[in-house]
Amino acid sequence: MNVTLEPRILSWARERAGLDVPALAKKLGIKKVERILEWETTGELPYEKAEMLARKTYTPFGFLFLKEPPEDKLPIPDFRTVGDAPVRRPSPDLLETVYQMQRRQAWMREFLLEEGESALDFIGSATVQSNSDTVARAMRTKLDCAEGWAAKERTWTDALIHLRQKIEKIGILIVINGVVGNNNRRKLAPDEFRGFALSDNHAPLIFINGSDFKGAQMFTLAHELAHLWIGKDGVSNSDVLLSPTNAVENWCNAVAAEFLVPSQEMRQAWVHAQRENDPYQFLAARFKVSSLVAARRALDMGLATRGNFFAFYEVYCKDERRKQQVKKSGGDFWMTQNVRIGQRFGAAVVQSAREGRLLYRDAYHLTGLYGPTFNRYAEKLGFQPR
Repeated sequence: MNVTLEPRILSWARERAGLDVPALAKKLGIKKVERILEWETTGELPYEKAEMLARKTYTPFGFLFLKEPPEDKLPIPDFRTVGDAPVRRPSPDLLETVYQMQRRQAWMREFLLEEGESALDFIGSATVQSNSDTVARAMRTKLDCAEGWAAKERTWTDALIHLRQKIEKIGILIVINGVVGNNNRRKLAPDEFRGFALSDNHAPLIFINGSDFKGAQMFTLAHELAHLWIGKDGVSNSDVLLSPTNAVENWCNAVAAEFLVPSQEMRQAWVHAQRENDPYQFLAARFKVSSLVAARRALDMGLATRGNFFAFYEVYCKDERRKQQVKKSGGDFWMTQNVRIGQRFGAAVVQSAREGRLLYRDAYHLTGLYGPTFNRYAEKLGFQPR
């Protein structure tokens, strides 16, 4: 049976998924690309192919029957920039991730209110007019991150874990994930977004794109933390190479830089860094940030010249492209879930399901874990086997 749809909707679904005609034909198992072009001209195609097209482009099936393409708009402020070029429309992967995190936040907020938890006083405690260095110090104090804390951590991963645990301890939900949910075939692209913040005075949430490098994730985590300090939602793709024209992003970058690389510590470390063959890598290891963050901090503080910075940047880009070509091995599944779900959120969901306050069907949906896998996850969190 054939269906006749609006041709523009078919083109929209394909383009929305970032696919050209040959790529979509391959996904649908169609050898002749002309068939796709025919569909997008006449709107007529087999019903089963329409269902498959919806699945392969991550488009809700009902959308294919619309007369006009719906506007793909993020439900929170979009602070992403690509130089002076307009930001591309959000991909289905980004949209689905934001919606999923909003559902988690809404559930967690209701859970905490039922538990009688007080509002968090630091959410929205600053404004973009606040002194960025002062706010960075307040953030370190609240998190109990003493001077030189990052230098004491052995690796970037250890430092990221340490900071994530500190942030979770003060009541912020953190999710670090490089794919949509648990679908390892849907990798989140760092060049589309690096993270986002969902502000709330009971259940604030930070999402970090786990496909990004660990050093870059550190900067994004601090950047999104600054978003919460001024109580503003937003999707970011903060690039330390560029100075954002948006006041919010510019301020959050300044706070993140001071939070991770305090100016006083930086000046002291710079004395030693200059004696090294690779001063920026020395600083990166010291502060557990990317060498690009370290180099940009040196430039902004007047410690490095623009010539030295851009000479470094050229080498840095080549090195990062090489790293991206290296395949990463998979990690421990349960440790991965602690990062993708968050121990605090996961424990709350399991507790509610065990007490009968939450249907197991809904618990599965919130965590992305089903049946025996969810039960095993609960045991890993310390709950007794059922």
